Amino acid sequence: MADQPEQNQPAETKPNATEKPETQPAEKAAEPKEEWYSIHAQATVIGQGNGQFRSAYFGPNSLLPNPNYRTTQTGTVYLDTRLWRGAELIFNPEISGGQGLSSTLGMAGFPNGEATRVGALAPTPYIARLFLRQTIGLNGDLERVEPGPNVLAGYRDMDRITFTIGKMSATDLFDDNTYSHDPRTQLMNWSLMYDGAWDYPANTRGYTYGGTLEFNTRYLALRYGIFGEPTVANGADIDPHILNANGQIWEAEERYELDGHPGKIREWAFLNHAHMGNYREALAQSPVNPDITATRVYRFKYGFGINIQQEITANLGAWLRAGWNNGQSESWAFTEIDQSISGGLRLLGTRWRRPKDEVGLAIVFNGISDAHHDYLAAGGLGFIIGDGRLNYGPEELLECYYNCELRENLELTFDIQGVNHPAYNRDRGPVAIFAIRVHIDF
Repeated sequence: MADQPEQNQPAETKPNATEKPETQPAEKAAEPKEEWYSIHAQATVIGQGNGQFRSAYFGPNSLLPNPNYRTTQTGTVYLDTRLWRGAELIFNPEISGGQGLSSTLGMAGFPNGEATRVGALAPTPYIARLFLRQTIGLNGDLERVEPGPNVLAGYRDMDRITFTIGKMSATDLFDDNTYSHDPRTQLMNWSLMYDGAWDYPANTRGYTYGGTLEFNTRYLALRYGIFGEPTVANGADIDPHILNANGQIWEAEERYELDGHPGKIREWAFLNHAHMGNYREALAQSPVNPDITATRVYRFKYGFGINIQQEITANLGAWLRAGWNNGQSESWAFTEIDQSISGGLRLLGTRWRRPKDEVGLAIVFNGISDAHHDYLAAGGLGFIIGDGRLNYGPEELLECYYNCELRENLELTFDIQGVNHPAYNRDRGPVAIFAIRVHIDF
């Protein structure tokens, strides 16, 4: 989940009720009392800037080649209450403000993941999540659930079925990864926190309405989700024609161990249906400066991906993502990426006696379809990139961060990203981008 702990990692297992437990001292045998409500909060400020870089030309949606600096701020309250057995109501009011570099334009793998939450320069309150989650246990072994944002402490069946319905982010449950999923505490780049080739359904702040179904066991989880699509590309409103405008995703997760170290493999496929344009049709209508918005009808877009994480030692983990979509319909809700492969490492600071500190390093290669780059080369614009012309090359990004715990619940992060061929253009860049992030949670 982008801003809450992973919910499907088996925790402390409790003996099955039909088995005779080992004799334990009374204080160890006692079960913790289940929480019936929880309140958590977070606040994150990211200051980010780039220096001057080579640019033979630039267009309406380009990253500006002169030095610039921008700041984003978000604050979230996580409220969770237990309604009845297995049922929880989650409510997350949120506030955000500020702006990404160049008005959040000019790179498909945009460098600030918090910019997805920012819809206006002035701090603006809104409802991020409001959903009901119902868990049905299947009478197997129990696992302990640790307290956290949108999670109530207690025990639950390891074998279970879970339904959710309401307002949420599609990334809360899908394409999760322990080492790279949360731009508030981990890697910041859009195409590193999620798979950029998954054009996940969301409004401009990254949230939508929908429902999910999950079947979970100790070693396997199967998930399905259906969510509303925005009325226009990267729009603030969700299209009310849910039968014609929806995004669906299927995911399978396998859990295993290698030499005692846990790992996970997730395979997913998505199918979007929304009021999207088509690159080839736009070029046929106008070979110069084509306008994809003139070709919008309800049409499909689909793709596939894989997401792997592996603990190497107690302090070091590695991960890999790869994704692809057909790239014929316009990029609609997330960003303009049709193929992506990324990987990285996360190291905890135990060796230098700072176990709560962490270092992350990752690389990603993003690409677009032939139809997509022909459209951009002819002067077409997407909702996040468009230099007016294009000398195509894959967008290559390298990111490194150091996350330092100043005190409990307060973190300071230093981040640097290097970008080659921003917006797939060999005529621009490379670009160096620096950031400082302050994050507090309680």
